[in-house]
Order: sequence, then structure tokens, then C-alpha cells
Amino acid sequence: MIRTSVLHQNHLLVPQEDPPQTALQPSFKSGEKECYLSFLKKCRNMKEFKQAHAHILKLGLLLDPFCASNLLSTCALSDWGSMDYARSMFDEMPEPGSFQFNTLIRGHLKDTNMEEALLTYIEMVERGVKPDNFTYPSLLKACARLPALAEGMQAHGHVFKLGFHDDIFVQNSLVSMYGKCGEIGLSCAVFEQMNERNVASWSAIIAAHSSLGMWNDCLRLLGDMNREKNWKAEESILVSVLSACTHLGVLDLGRSVHGFLLRNMTGLNVIVETSLLEMYMKCGNVDKGMHIFQNMAKEKKNKMSYSVMISGLAMHGYGRESLRVFGEMIQQGLEPDDVVYVGVLTACSHAGLVREGLQCFDRMKLEQRIEPTIQHYGCMVDLLGRAGKINEALELVKAMPMEPNDVVWRSLLSASNAHGDLETGEVAGRRLFELNSHKSSDYVVLSNMYARAGRWTDMARTRTEMHSKGLNQRPGSCSVEVKRKMHRFVSQDAGHPQNKSIYEMMYQMEWQLKFEGYAPEIDEEEKKQRLKGHSQKIAIAFALINTSAGCSIRIVRNLRMCNDCHTYTKLISMIFDREITVRDRNRFHHFKDGVCSCRDYW
Repeated sequence: MIRTSVLHQNHLLVPQEDPPQTALQPSFKSGEKECYLSFLKKCRNMKEFKQAHAHILKLGLLLDPFCASNLLSTCALSDWGSMDYARSMFDEMPEPGSFQFNTLIRGHLKDTNMEEALLTYIEMVERGVKPDNFTYPSLLKACARLPALAEGMQAHGHVFKLGFHDDIFVQNSLVSMYGKCGEIGLSCAVFEQMNERNVASWSAIIAAHSSLGMWNDCLRLLGDMNREKNWKAEESILVSVLSACTHLGVLDLGRSVHGFLLRNMTGLNVIVETSLLEMYMKCGNVDKGMHIFQNMAKEKKNKMSYSVMISGLAMHGYGRESLRVFGEMIQQGLEPDDVVYVGVLTACSHAGLVREGLQCFDRMKLEQRIEPTIQHYGCMVDLLGRAGKINEALELVKAMPMEPNDVVWRSLLSASNAHGDLETGEVAGRRLFELNSHKSSDYVVLSNMYARAGRWTDMARTRTEMHSKGLNQRPGSCSVEVKRKMHRFVSQDAGHPQNKSIYEMMYQMEWQLKFEGYAPEIDEEEKKQRLKGHSQKIAIAFALINTSAGCSIRIVRNLRMCNDCHTYTKLISMIFDREITVRDRNRFHHFKDGVCSCRDYW
């Protein structure tokens, strides 16, 4: 058969109903087979295996299908095995059956050679060997990993023709395959049609939603699973749920999952521990994240663990601690990659460590021989811009070996706005508009800069251009976690059942703030009344009403925090003696006793 890429095959052939009959094979005594199997089990590398193969050839045991099949599976599926050698043995078999073909498909999966796995299935069909229910889970896994949706759908058709559509293992594989190929509707359709489900079924459908970032659905499905049969969630489900908690900022549920793992698992592997680490760091509990990282065995910490820790500390503004962890990673002999350096440079940017950031950037290029990507240049522009080095940031943008994208120009615009450099802000704004920016915030920032400079004509022109493109300001929203539920508020929100109590609390907060000398920081374009209704202030008021004195408040924002909300929250943390953690679009802010962890550098 000519072995071309499976992704260019026009179709998969329909399997024949009956495979050809094999001739009678000579039988061997059970003692000989046991001796042979014991010999195979002792093999630890290909050299020993080839010696065993030669010995078995001399004994003539290859004529026995059982012995030949075990020899093939040992070579194909062992960690030390060779698929080339396994294929050469397979080609010597006169009439291989479904077991032998399934073994080759599984072996190619093990070696992450997905196209070869699909080509082996095509060969199986062409040679008239009837696939069985063990064929399709491996085949569908190959389709999922490529991904190869068209071939997966054809395999689904074969499943129906051969009558395996009610096999639970095949159904689970179909749910997983469609999910990983981005067809969540088909994944759900297969799941809903299942007459019987097991834990693996729920794991597949939850993972399918997780892979597409459908985090709320992941948590909904976890609840459905518990209500259906009170299933005991397995490790893979809990990793998906932890990812959902991480992205939604649902710390309490994440803690519950952690508790379940500790009660039911004797030892956590590095994937689970890294998922827990990421969940705590991205949900705002730095201390717990640090505790998990410090208690991980040194030999278990890998590049991913260090990358999550470095990026997590960067999000919280702990730049020096992030650099310390980076140094520990180097000492452990782990080679940092481009992703790790993005975390390191972000940490320097958020903490104002300009000298250290420049050193890390040079080290990445000169010592690690890593070619900077646009993400690295974006971090450097942000680093210089935040520190007020606007001219240096602009020069770096001009010297970039690739065309700057909207993220780079937006960082420069934001820095120009923060440091009052209208000239550079105009340059960044014009380049953003040339790139057909569809973010209204770019137009709003530049128009506000014009307003502060008294250039009303330019301000009006910028606002008109924004409206002519049909762009509207994205409404600010905040979610606050209270009693394991996330409550979402938008600016000027008046639709909550506790609306009256919330605004009464806000009035009380405003009254107490006046005694601390608070006055709203009002842009020329904003009204004082509008500032009072910012979603973050509404969320804080709701949390103060519905939580006990001294309880921490955790808020997730969809936009960057404004200066007024930052000042407001610092004072509220002092007046009401609360720790308030706010996760905005870029980073975390931890407010306590009237002080923010960012030290007003953000």
C-alpha cells in the first residue's frame, strides 16, 4: 500500500463483513509458552528483546499466534520498544488479525505518530480485517490529537455500521474526540444519547467543555454528575474542575476540590499539584500557592510548575520573589523557555524592576539563545512605559524586528496616558487606529488625554470617529464570591434583588469616606454620579452586607481598575477592616489597612 498522509485520503474504505479464514496453526505445550512469556517480561531494552526474539525464532514459537502476538505487543507498547522493529515483525505475519492491527495503532499512539495510526486503520480495512470494539477508542484518540474531524466522523460512521455505537468505551471516545476537535454540539449529542454512563463518560464531557473554555458549563456538569448517581469524581475530572475554578476565580469550590483530593488520593501527581498551584495563585491566595509549591518534592517540580509559579507571582506584583523562583529553576538544571521568560519579564514590569528586566531580556537572547517573540517585546515596552521611560519604550518599538501589534501599541498608549505624554500617546493612538482597532477603550483613552490638554476639537473628532465605527464603551462588570456563588454586577446596576440594601450600604460607605478626606477622581468626561455606580463599588457593598465582619472579599473585574476605584478600595479596606482582593484584566491587587500590594505602581 502507498502510505500517503491520512489527511489527504478521500475516504476510509468500508470494512468487509468477514475476514479471511486462517489456516490451522501448530500447537505448543503450555510450559513452553509460559517459559517464553517469562523470557519476554524480563526484557528491559531493545537489545535484550532482540535476543529474546532470536531465541523464540530458533524454538519455532513464532508459528503460534499467541506467542507472535505477545512478541509484537511487547515491542510496540513497551516504553523502550521500537515501532520500526514492530512493523517489520508485523509484515512477516501471514494473516494478521484485529488484535495485531490494534496493537500497531496503539503503538503509534504511544509514539505520538497519529497519522501513522490512522494509516494503519486504513490498511486494516483494505486488507479485509474486521475492526472490533477495541479498535475505535485508539483510532478516535488519534483523530482527537491531530485533530482530524473529517476522519473522526467517518470512523463514527463505521462504528454504526459495525454495531459498536452502544459500546460505552467507544461512546466515551467519541465524546472526547468531538470535544477536542471543537465540535461541542456533537460531543453533547453523543453524551445525551448514551443509555449508560460511567465516570469516564462524565470526565470526557467535562474535559470537552474545559478544552473550549466553557468554564461555567464544567461546573454545571459536575453538579449534574453528582446528582445523577453520586459518582466519585476521578482525578482527570477534578483537574478540569480546577481549571474552571482558576478561570472563574471561584476559590471556595477550588478549596473543596483540594480537600477531596487530600481525602481520597494517597499521593498527588505533578499535573494535579500544578493545577492546584495555578488555581490558588489565580484565585488570589498567594500564601496557599506558595505552600503547595514549597512542599512539592524537588524531583517532581518541572518546567511547567516553575512557569506557573513565576507567572502567578508576577500577577500579584511580587517581582523579586518571582526572580528568586526563576533562579531556583536555573539551579535545578531546568532550561527556561520562551514562556518562562514571558512570566519573568512580566514580573519585572509589574514590580518596576527595570534594571533586572533588561538583564533578563539580554540573558534570554545571549545566554539561552532564545529569539525574542512579540510577547517579549510587549513585556519590555510595558516595563519601560510603566517606569516613565516613554522615549526608550518608543525607540524599542521602532527597533523591533517584527511589525508591532495592537498589544504593543496599546501598552505604549497606556503608559503615555499614565505619564501625561500626549505626543507619544498620539503616535500610539494613530497606529492603533491604522490597525483597525475595534476596542473603544483606545479611543476613550486618547480622547481623555486630549480633554486634559484642553484640545477639545481633537477630543470631539476622536469620539466621533469611535461612534462612526459603531464602537461602544465596553461596560465594566465585577463578580464577587459570596457563600460559594459568584454574583455579577455592572456599572449603575439596579437589577439585583438586594438592590435597596446595596445602595443604602453604598451611601453609608460614601458618608464614612468623606471623613477620611476622600474625593472622587473625576475625568473631564465622567460625572460624579457615574463614579458612585462603578461595578466594583457595588460588589464591595454587596459583600459587606452578606459576609461576616473580618471576612476577606474577592472580586474579579473584566476591565483594568480605574484610579478612583483603587483609592476608594484602599480606604474601604481600612474603614471596614477587611482584606479585599481584586483581580482585574492585568493583575491582582491586595488591599489591607488602607494599602495596596501594588504600592500604587500599576
